[in-house]
Amino acid sequence: MRKDIITLTDRALKQIEMLLKARNQPSYGVRIGLKTKGCSGLSYFFEYADTPQKGEEVIDKEGIKLLIEPKAVMYLLGSVMDYVETDLHSGFEFKNPNEKGRCGCGSSFHV
Repeated sequence: MRKDIITLTDRALKQIEMLLKARNQPSYGVRIGLKTKGCSGLSYFFEYADTPQKGEEVIDKEGIKLLIEPKAVMYLLGSVMDYVETDLHSGFEFKNPNEKGRCGCGSSFHV
């Protein structure tokens, strides 16, 4: 049995489910990828996915489909995606064992 590229916490799954329902239009799932951005080089992006793209990995967790762009797979192996809410911040956070460092503001990373 193959291990998933990324693990989602229960909080992340519930938040994704809530976002998909609130969108009020059919969605295939959500897409995760990486963009060249920030002072350290890479940042995560998260968007609605209406259809899978060629070569994407599709992970089905409790009926929620998570699509991972092909070029992001090697950078996300072993990662955990969580949803965190504090008094000052709420959003998805990635615990990625491949990260070698982050910029000072935390918006980008390098591997």
